[in-house]
Amino acid sequence: MTATVFIMPCLRRKMSTEMMKDIYDLTKTELGERLTDMGERPYRAKQIFSWLHERGASSFDDMTDISKDLRKRLKEEFIFGGLFLDTVQISKLDGTRKYLFAMEDKALIEGVRMKYRDWSTACISSQAGCAMGCRFCASTISGLDRDMTAGEMAQEIYLMERDAGNNISNVVIMGSGEPLLNYDNLMRFIDIITDPDGKGISQRNITVSTCGIVPGIRRLAEENRNGGHLQINLAISLHAPNDEKRKKIMPVAEKYGMDELMDAARFYYEKTHRRLTFEYALMAGENDSEEDARELAGRLKGLNALVNLIPVNPVRESGFRRPERENCVSFKNKLENFGINGSIRRELGSDIDGACGQLRMRKGKKS
Repeated sequence: MTATVFIMPCLRRKMSTEMMKDIYDLTKTELGERLTDMGERPYRAKQIFSWLHERGASSFDDMTDISKDLRKRLKEEFIFGGLFLDTVQISKLDGTRKYLFAMEDKALIEGVRMKYRDWSTACISSQAGCAMGCRFCASTISGLDRDMTAGEMAQEIYLMERDAGNNISNVVIMGSGEPLLNYDNLMRFIDIITDPDGKGISQRNITVSTCGIVPGIRRLAEENRNGGHLQINLAISLHAPNDEKRKKIMPVAEKYGMDELMDAARFYYEKTHRRLTFEYALMAGENDSEEDARELAGRLKGLNALVNLIPVNPVRESGFRRPERENCVSFKNKLENFGINGSIRRELGSDIDGACGQLRMRKGKKS
């Protein structure tokens, strides 16, 4: 069954905007400081921030409770969004939408909107491309282009909402890129997207996925926001039960071994008391044996953890094979027999290369 593909015009500005900052990239506090410098009253920051992150303005002209003079000055001071919708692909299997976005400098990234029964989740990218080199993942094949800004990350969500016409309540930062190597922009994004005067997404509805950047995990554990530790969900991509197997598929394992990674995971749990998720892509004949399940369970013993099993998705360059469904269920049952909670991820958008590990920086083809 083929996917439906719509090609949309990618609008880019004709004038150079190198010296102008994207207004979406400012926290509410920073916006207030800039407006004060412009001679405006501080309360304007809350109004403008709400228009950007809650009320869905598509231009400064939409901000009808702001004077025309201030709107004119905002146009002179700021870019209104540096992310543009290029292509939308819609799965005929489950309605999942995959988006190709272009940025001001023409860098490309992809994101996915997944519709569940009562809510929608946005899977967003944090970098254009990826430098981590995981063998099963398409996002890393062309390498890293650049980090994304916090404003660009937020706009992925807003452009998805504008396209699909409904609200997104959950965000997973599992698209292209390693978020903990874009740490400052990641934290700025979390501050922006959780601000109650803007989108106001609960921290508990945000999941950050990392391939195992140990210093980043420890730094995240120490973060203090509004008098307490972060309450986001942390997902660690493990994909193997030991260093030997992990090094074959994940170059990051050469730098951070399993013992060091598990120590960081325990430190994160001790600080935040948030249950950890370990992502585990099942690859037939590679990491799906009973011994693999036994060793993985031993690694995770004593942690409040869930193992999210992902039957590896087709990526032509990887050569890995997806196990049969019954083998995935068997691996899950073995983990549970060893005392570790497991789940098998429901794969969405596989017919449009929108499932886990399939995102690239490329245009889709018309069906």
